[in-house]
Amino acid sequence: MKRIVSAVITLMIFLAVEKSHAQFVDSIMDSHANLFPKEKMHIHFDKQLYNQNETIWYKLYLLTDNSPSPLSKNVYVDWYDTEGKMLRQTVAPIFQSTTKGSFDIPATYTGEFIRVKAYTRWMLNDDTSFIYQKDILINKGGQPVKKQVVLRTRFELFPEGGAIVEGLDEKIAFKATNQFGIPVLIKGVLMNDKNKVLDTLDVLHDGMGLFSLRPLPGEKYRIEWTDENGVKGSTPITGIQQEGVSLSVIGTNEKAMIQVQRTANVEESSKQLFLLVHMNERPIYKVQLKMSEKTVINAGIPIEELQTGILQFSLFTSNWVPLEERILFVNNRMHEFNTRVTPGIINLKKRGKNIVEVFVSDTAVANMSVSITDAELAGPEQHTIFSDFLLSNQLKGYIHNPAYYLKSDADSITKRLDLVMMTNGWRRFDWNKIKAAKEPVLQYQPETDYMKLQGKVYGMESVGAASAQLNLVVVNKDSSVNMFFVPVQKDGSFEEPGGFFFDTAKVYYNLNDKNKIAGRVTQVQLGNGLLKKQPGSTIRMDQQPYLQTWSDSLALIRMNMFLQEEEKLRKSMASATLQEVVVKAKTKNPMQVLDEKYASGLFSGGDAYSFDLTTDKTLGAFDVLTYLQGKVAGLQITGSGQQVSLSWRGGTPSLYLNEMISNVDMVQTIAITDIAYIKVMRPPFFGAAGGGAGGAIAIYTKKGGDERKTDPGKKGMETTILAGYSRFREFYNPSYEKDATYDADTRSTLYWNPYIMTNKKTPRFRIEFYNNDFSKKLLLVLEGINADGKMTRTVRYLE
Repeated sequence: MKRIVSAVITLMIFLAVEKSHAQFVDSIMDSHANLFPKEKMHIHFDKQLYNQNETIWYKLYLLTDNSPSPLSKNVYVDWYDTEGKMLRQTVAPIFQSTTKGSFDIPATYTGEFIRVKAYTRWMLNDDTSFIYQKDILINKGGQPVKKQVVLRTRFELFPEGGAIVEGLDEKIAFKATNQFGIPVLIKGVLMNDKNKVLDTLDVLHDGMGLFSLRPLPGEKYRIEWTDENGVKGSTPITGIQQEGVSLSVIGTNEKAMIQVQRTANVEESSKQLFLLVHMNERPIYKVQLKMSEKTVINAGIPIEELQTGILQFSLFTSNWVPLEERILFVNNRMHEFNTRVTPGIINLKKRGKNIVEVFVSDTAVANMSVSITDAELAGPEQHTIFSDFLLSNQLKGYIHNPAYYLKSDADSITKRLDLVMMTNGWRRFDWNKIKAAKEPVLQYQPETDYMKLQGKVYGMESVGAASAQLNLVVVNKDSSVNMFFVPVQKDGSFEEPGGFFFDTAKVYYNLNDKNKIAGRVTQVQLGNGLLKKQPGSTIRMDQQPYLQTWSDSLALIRMNMFLQEEEKLRKSMASATLQEVVVKAKTKNPMQVLDEKYASGLFSGGDAYSFDLTTDKTLGAFDVLTYLQGKVAGLQITGSGQQVSLSWRGGTPSLYLNEMISNVDMVQTIAITDIAYIKVMRPPFFGAAGGGAGGAIAIYTKKGGDERKTDPGKKGMETTILAGYSRFREFYNPSYEKDATYDADTRSTLYWNPYIMTNKKTPRFRIEFYNNDFSKKLLLVLEGINADGKMTRTVRYLE
């Protein structure tokens, strides 16, 4: 986080100010935050509600210290049913602090929702309550069955700083919820032990409110309340101290106004206090409060230049014993960058073509995702990129509809957000460990590398020879082959980075036998270096914090309409004759066949310009770069000979020859008649170093025939099957100008693109898509981050 160097704290009463890098607790905190940074996560799903047998599309974002996270290269997403049984675990590589994925909902799924949990290996060191979790509603057709659940109201009290002291003015927040965390409306009164009504409680928002109390010596207090179902309750105000200190904080646009009170009789250590102000577990200010002769002191802490987020105030005695804590949300809108979405052509007729432009004025590289769906399916958005990164990832406990508190900075919403600050748990420190400079025990190290080939050769210890070599042949499902010659250490361990593949691969292996050790080896254990499956959900589904219900009956009707149309289409296709099926079946075109023959791994499929030079009868170009000139929009090839330079969309595309990194000089030496296939892949191309922001050009030379390759297994090699990264679907975006027509278009997600990239030179992105057969109003949702860690979110209705 950027430090405020020239901040000046204006105090209304006498106090002293020390810099935040002063010794002791604050400096230890700063060192701790540098050594053990926290990762935060957000997932952008294409929509909120799904039918059985649909695909969930998503884009995952990862931040650390409000910047793109450099810590983790792999992310794990677990999918659970309503009983807590894991349906699937997926693992994906992280590029530029993001990744994409998909999940196919089983056609026979009978649950009301699917629970998603996502994490990196590093995040497992933290409190499990901060692991990303979300429940996704699933429609099974018809009206959902409402479970008969007896709802019980829970009424809780939260003193502002944590304690209530006799004779001191205290603000006390309250929150009324049911056992699932859903807000409950109550009416209540504050009463003393003489049954006198002292105040009336008013709910300000979602079961939360605030009242004031100045406790009198020896007097007892309680809240008498009645919930929305007529159930009555009584909650005593307990833990009132006879002497002590209280902390109160009020936020304004420019300052946080602080008031500290103490009783006349306190220990000497409570007359010399320290106020530590910190954000994202990093100290901002340390203020010494001298209260030997004062019982009330006020201060103003400047906050107008702080980043958006939760600011924590911790009050200590002179010997650093914690007394009070309070958190305040600072919203200076410094967390955003602006994105403009402009409809070009909107045609909502059946299968009409639509064009939308995205423009980002910020010059930093932006990495965004966009979904366009049937607008009638959209309910109230409860989670956004803002609420996940700035609220949900910071506070313990269930927050009802967190997106509401960041949709505007109006005073009314700011007051309600402050109630959330007062009534939700914080990522509290163990101050005794901080003071003792005790480092936390880390069970999991960050995955700073992608998957690797690693394992152990058992029996090496008895050989006593120098290190050996393990020969590995990795055959991917697309028949591509990679060979590795891996040194084996004396203890039998080996590790080879770069074994990057999706789905599964067959691995052949044997040992070089120059030291005559193969006969003594008992076993070779081979792994991918990725985290093994974690145990199932620790939260019982009948005790979940949010009882899933369909609150929007119109959305449910709309979902059932899509479900019925899909069923009609399925029956229509099933009743077709064999001849009709043959005619209408979609076969692979020659370019797809060529791509499957030559491209593999990250080079296969994807968003690319493809050129088949085996059938191009117009070859007259001198070399491959000359051939590409004028064939790819925006690709600039300038110069000649050794002075050729490439530019595309503000970056320089990477060059590959047969999927090996190459350069201009090398590819210019290849005769154009020796080239079979060229792919020009739009950015980002994640197979390139640095994330491939400039895209890539892959050149494939002709093969000497399709004769069957020799099976490595015939050469006496052992074999095993090894899992790689999860393989996900690619979103299909039909083009009705080219593709054959179908019986019906029942897509509720019209467009999904997990990677929209802009930068200073190319600030615009053009979206083209076709409507389905039914939708008359569409919803566009765009979210993303940029290289500076700022976020964006744009919602636009297309009608």
